[in-house]
Amino acid sequence: MKLIPSGKLRWWIIGLVTLGTILNYLARSTLSVAAPTLKTEFAMTTEQYSWVVLAFQASYTVMQTVAGTVLDALGTRLGFFLFAVGWAFANMAHAFATGWQSLAFFRTLLGATEAAAIPAGAKTVATWFPPRERPLATSMFQMGTSVGNMIAPPLVAYCILIWNWEAAFIVTGLLSLVWAGMWWVGYRDPAVHTGLSDAERKLIDEGRSEDVVAKPATKRDVLRSRSFWAIATPRFLAEPAWQTFNFFIPLYLVAVWNLDLKSIALWAWLPFLAADFGSLAAGLLPNWLMRRGAGLLASRKITMTLGALCMLGPACIGFATTPGMAIALFCVGGFAHQMLNGALMTLCSDVFDKSAVGTATGMAGTSAWVGGMLFTLLIGQSADTFGYNPLFVALAALDLLAAAVLWGLLRDRGRESLRPA
Repeated sequence: MKLIPSGKLRWWIIGLVTLGTILNYLARSTLSVAAPTLKTEFAMTTEQYSWVVLAFQASYTVMQTVAGTVLDALGTRLGFFLFAVGWAFANMAHAFATGWQSLAFFRTLLGATEAAAIPAGAKTVATWFPPRERPLATSMFQMGTSVGNMIAPPLVAYCILIWNWEAAFIVTGLLSLVWAGMWWVGYRDPAVHTGLSDAERKLIDEGRSEDVVAKPATKRDVLRSRSFWAIATPRFLAEPAWQTFNFFIPLYLVAVWNLDLKSIALWAWLPFLAADFGSLAAGLLPNWLMRRGAGLLASRKITMTLGALCMLGPACIGFATTPGMAIALFCVGGFAHQMLNGALMTLCSDVFDKSAVGTATGMAGTSAWVGGMLFTLLIGQSADTFGYNPLFVALAALDLLAAAVLWGLLRDRGRESLRPA
């Protein structure tokens, strides 16, 4: 730790979380890039592929709450390490799939183990950062979600073209296993981290005076809090957009524009590059708003709303006349979602006690993934019949509704924001 500049350890810690998030999303995105190949290999229909995706989503949805509780019980270091080892091996196991049913089984294992990444990131932010730095810290590890998706198309396509589809899952799983070892060696909580300077510890502790008061600290308090439902409901409505981008962009490009694997490798990463800028906006805009008089919670709500308005871009994909135009509109959507989602994830660190942040984030994540899972069912039942365009319009409408719910439920005035519903 001597190589880390004094007073900057917390940023090194969130950088380690970001790397883990990158590899988490790289592992889960391997399937979407390999999907056109696997559909041919296993003679899968779009509906059968949607069941494979749903297997991941269902286990991820259930385990979000469980993972958050486990992280709060075992601690971030041990809990995140165990889950990372689990998802590394689950991802490598995909190489042994022989059909869509076995593929769905391995996706179930992957979803159950990958569910810890976002709660672990939120818990780390709540533990290591004062409130004014949390949006930027959250945006950093959230950028990992889009970087992982961005790396997947060229890396996975390369593995398939040079070796085979099985190698793609082995390589991406091994990378996660290496990171698990790095996490175990490099992470400690601030209270016991020998590399944390007195000045930085004081900054972290004193910054907590900026927090909103009366934070819920138990699972029961979280569930009874109006603030929880003000976050969980918008996440339920907004998550389908990100999961659609994650799991269906390559299939959309093949079905609508007849692109091959090399073309997907060239195009499909661009929306996730744009998503990185959305994550950055979610980190910088709230502080800019607060310097101009906005309250802590209001700065998050405004950021989320601007992201929801930008979702009107992908709603217009039906008007695209070239694959390049469609990708450009997907880029607007990637930027928009990560901007609004970054604001929603930061709110968990803002309104819940650090001892319950993992639990609260996990339960909100469960709500989000239920929404994503239901929308995947809709895609599986309708995409081959009605096409993708009506679905993209629906995604934008859901995000705008999510913004309206956030403003309606989350109050800005101290204790009132935390009253039970």
